Amino acid sequence: MPQDDHSDSRARLHAAWIAAMPALFVFLWATGFIGGKYGAPYAEPFTFLGWRFSIVLALFIVISLITRAPWPASWTLTAHIAISGVLVHAVYVGGVFSSLKLGLSTGVSALIVGMQPVLTAIAAVWLLDERVRPRQWLGLALGFVGLILVVGGKAGGGDLYNAWPSVVALFGITIGTLYQKRYCTTMDLRTGSTIQFAASAIAIWLLAFATETREVEWSPHFIFALGWLVIVLSLGAISLLMALIRRGVASKVASLFYLTPPITAVMGYFMFGEQLGLVELVGMGIAAGGVYLVIKS
Repeated sequence: MPQDDHSDSRARLHAAWIAAMPALFVFLWATGFIGGKYGAPYAEPFTFLGWRFSIVLALFIVISLITRAPWPASWTLTAHIAISGVLVHAVYVGGVFSSLKLGLSTGVSALIVGMQPVLTAIAAVWLLDERVRPRQWLGLALGFVGLILVVGGKAGGGDLYNAWPSVVALFGITIGTLYQKRYCTTMDLRTGSTIQFAASAIAIWLLAFATETREVEWSPHFIFALGWLVIVLSLGAISLLMALIRRGVASKVASLFYLTPPITAVMGYFMFGEQLGLVELVGMGIAAGGVYLVIKS
C-alpha cells in the first residue's frame, strides 16, 4: 500500500505539471518582451540574439553531456531539427526585432505575429491532417478578436514597409511549429535544443556580421536582460514549447500565443507604467475565453 500511495502521488504531481504547462509557458514567453525592452538600448538586435543563442547553446551542450542525452539517430533527423530551430528561433525573433529596429510600432508587430494561431490551424488541417472542430474555430476567432482589441489601440502609424520582417517572423514561427510537429516529435529536448540553437546561432551571427557593428554596452541592465532571456526564455519557455508541440496538436499549441500580448500588457503596466484601458481589459477576457474553447474542445 505505501508503494501504491507513492505511485499515486507521483501520478497526481505529474498530471498537475502537465495541466500547468500551458499557463507557465504563456507567462514565461511574455517575459521575453520585457527582457527585450531592457536590453535593446545596449546592443543591436542580431548581436543581442547572437550572444543569447551562443550562451544557450553552451549550456545545452553541458546539459546534454552531463545527462548523457541521446543524439538523433540519423543525419536526416538532425537536419530536420536544425531547420525547425532556425524557423522557431532565428527567423521568428530576428524578424520581430528587425521590424522594431526599422521603426514599426510594437502594437503592429504584435498584431502581425499574433495571427499565428489562425494561420497554424488552417495549415495544420492541410499539412498534418488535424481536425479543427467548429468550437475550436470559434475559439480561434475569439482569440484573434481579443488580440486586436488589446494591441490594436496601440498600433500607431508609420511606413507599412517596416512591417515585412514581422510578416517573415509570422511565417517562420508558424512553419517552424508545423515542421517540428511533423518531423521532430521523437527528438530529445536536450540534444534537440542543442542542435536548434547551434543552427540559430550560426544564422544570426552571419546576419550580425553582415549588417551590424556588433558593439555591446555591457551595462548591468543588459547583463540582466541577457541572463533573463537565456535562463527564463531559452531554457524555460522554449523547452516548454517543444514539449507542448510534442504532446498536443499544433492548432491547440498555437492558440496559446493569443495570450502573450495581453499578459505582456499587464507586465508592462506594473513594470513600466503602461496604461490599460477598458477595451484592452475586455480584449484580454475575450482572448482568454477563445484559448479556453480551443484547448478544452
